[in-house]
Amino acid sequence: MTSAITQQTPAQAQPGLYGGKSSRRITVRDIAAAKRRGEKWPMLTAYDAMTASVFDEAGIPVILVGDSMGNAHLGYESTVPVTLEQVTMLSAAVVRGTRRAMVVGDLPFGSYQEGAVQALRSATHLVKEAGVGAVKLEGGERSADQIRLLVDSGIPVMAHVGLTPQSVNAYGGHPVQGRGEEAAQQLLRDAKAVQDAGAFAVVLELVTAELASEVRRSLHIPTVGIGSGADCDAQVLVWTDMAGMTDWPGGRTPRFVKQYGQLRQALGDAARAFADDVVGGAYPAEEHSFH
Repeated sequence: MTSAITQQTPAQAQPGLYGGKSSRRITVRDIAAAKRRGEKWPMLTAYDAMTASVFDEAGIPVILVGDSMGNAHLGYESTVPVTLEQVTMLSAAVVRGTRRAMVVGDLPFGSYQEGAVQALRSATHLVKEAGVGAVKLEGGERSADQIRLLVDSGIPVMAHVGLTPQSVNAYGGHPVQGRGEEAAQQLLRDAKAVQDAGAFAVVLELVTAELASEVRRSLHIPTVGIGSGADCDAQVLVWTDMAGMTDWPGGRTPRFVKQYGQLRQALGDAARAFADDVVGGAYPAEEHSFH
């Protein structure tokens, strides 16, 4: 009798990351397998259980509880004020709202810069208290020791090089990274350093498309682009940007953002329709009342 396994087609035996169905969560082994297959995959941020459940049901394989919550959820002007406890609380909500997606929790500014021991303490807290499947931290060569200890301790790490938003005060803004030979060589060294330290993937933020392509060809771990051109293994967007929820200053959407909906307008329309019904006496109607 032929076994069920041998009867499966390759697609059934090894479904793609995006849109696949499974009774378990995505793991770093699945991410590595997708890289070997040459498969591209999407990643979105989320900061609450309900939004995360929508993305999980849509088949998004990796959800990042990013420190972008500072701008997109908590009303800060940057990611710098975000605390480990805030990331832990919102990560736990995202984990509760999902079944399949790998949930990656960001280590916020000040939670790992002191060194590897502090990074391990912070990452352990996030894994134990929130239940995330991996953590993300910024920095290349300067963060290699932290990444190495976390990985050696059993915590998967997604690295983040290029523009690192936690360093916004040092950058004095959000400049594109990798322009010029010296800057390009440093970024390549950073990417290779996090790979050598054991990171399972690396985010490339605001890197020139040409350099991002070179980085991808130089690594065996997947690259996750944001504002870094099309030649990355995966792409990530902040969900409020992707869905047209963000109110950009001056109405100027960043060049790398593509809006796939107009949720801010839709939500505003719904709120105004509700308010008009209340003011006009149309809500609640008899069918909404109890006797």
